[in-house]
Amino acid sequence: MDIVVSWPKKNDLTFINKLYKVFSMQKLVQKEIKRLTKLGASYVDIRVHLKDISETLSSSDGLLEHYQIEKRFGFGVRVLYNGAFGFCSMEDIKHLEQASNLALNQARNSSQFIQTPIELIKKQNHQATYTTPTENHPEKVPLKDKISKLLSLASPLADKKFLHYGNKIGFYDREIYYADSEGSELTKSIVDVEAHLYANALDIDGLLQERTYNLYQNPNTSVGFENLSNNQQINHGERLNKELHELLKAPLCEKEVCDVILLNEMMALQTHETIGHALELDRILGYELSFAGGSHVALSDLGKLKFGSEKLNSFADGTTQCSPGTNGFDDEGVKGKQVQLIKDGILQNTISSRQSVIEANQKMNQNYFIESGGACRAQSYNKLPIDRMNNINVAYGADGSLQDIIKNTKNGIILESPKSWSIGSNRENFHFACEIGFKVIDGEITNTVRNSTYRGDSLPFWNSLDQVGSEETWQLQQVFYCGKGQPNQIMRLGHGVPVCRFSNVEIGY
Repeated sequence: MDIVVSWPKKNDLTFINKLYKVFSMQKLVQKEIKRLTKLGASYVDIRVHLKDISETLSSSDGLLEHYQIEKRFGFGVRVLYNGAFGFCSMEDIKHLEQASNLALNQARNSSQFIQTPIELIKKQNHQATYTTPTENHPEKVPLKDKISKLLSLASPLADKKFLHYGNKIGFYDREIYYADSEGSELTKSIVDVEAHLYANALDIDGLLQERTYNLYQNPNTSVGFENLSNNQQINHGERLNKELHELLKAPLCEKEVCDVILLNEMMALQTHETIGHALELDRILGYELSFAGGSHVALSDLGKLKFGSEKLNSFADGTTQCSPGTNGFDDEGVKGKQVQLIKDGILQNTISSRQSVIEANQKMNQNYFIESGGACRAQSYNKLPIDRMNNINVAYGADGSLQDIIKNTKNGIILESPKSWSIGSNRENFHFACEIGFKVIDGEITNTVRNSTYRGDSLPFWNSLDQVGSEETWQLQQVFYCGKGQPNQIMRLGHGVPVCRFSNVEIGY
């Protein structure tokens, strides 16, 4: 592994001690992998979180409401023995051998009962580092500056007609060391930044209405405290204030069938629930049925199913820069890659891991999958990695700007910001409520509407896609709280999506 070291200042014992601890830890991990292999393990990987910090601040009605910083350290050992996995995690690296023995014994015991022995498809081994591009690291920003930024971002939402207003900002900082028995050795330094604004009030009928905004990312910049000073991304308080005032006196969304134009936050939810979760391979294989549901997609659909119109092109992209779903390598050492899930409307691939693609090939009686999709991910060191979305993106099209799409719409509605959602257990249908809608008649926005909703069956809905915005409409939306697994794991990921229009959709039901 190539290691770049900035030589410490004279008598900088803190730096030297830290460097010594890191080298000692690496030596200990490599020694333990060799020991487990000699004891019969066919595969071993060890993930060490050298640093795992989450820091969150929130405000309510102009005052600091909550501050929390959580600092963690720990490691997880995954052992494959005779076709079965064992896993154990602990916090103190001094107990690595103890944890390894527990993981090995668990795998040995499980191997006596497993019906389908686990195999892992081959991967390329790497000795590499990955670092999130960052200009102003949140760790170096004084707390007083973070509080000041928090309160200033929410200040445009102060209004005597609103019940409450506020916001939240969060910083996530991780340093991870990974090694496996196949020869991969990786270090990752990862930074994520989230921000959320909200304001709510009672409308003319006494019902609660709310407008919110979530920070999106520009993949061509960086991730750090600088994101909170980017006017294009974060200073949306005045817009939310204006829209909430309009919403309070707006007419209700009427029941009808019309064209639906989804802005970026709604497109991200639509993509997440009806493409992302539906195409996770472990769901297709039936492993989530008892907890989070399965998928309406079958293995036999691959390469054949008309998932959407010819305008739909979607990717599971582990290379999207500046996204919470990009970590350089997944949690079994597979390098991030771009996998085309849907090409010109036809289903091509899935979100997968080394284990799931082997099992799928066996059930299909063919080598349909030639490699892992690089989407085996865990919430932290104390969780077993499973098939998880990384960045599920929809490619932009050639139908112009939002204004172009509006001009081409005779009778439609523009929808933005998820309010509530209901999804079929196999992701076969959905019903979404939105915070705000804008009615479009003869190519122009006529008015704002309240309580807007839309529903549909997933495949017919995606097949009704008839307008895909150009590159200028594409945004990288962040998702920080996606749950899945037993026990549940909360993951961070991204969705790069354009503005899109769907024809003949039921709204207001």
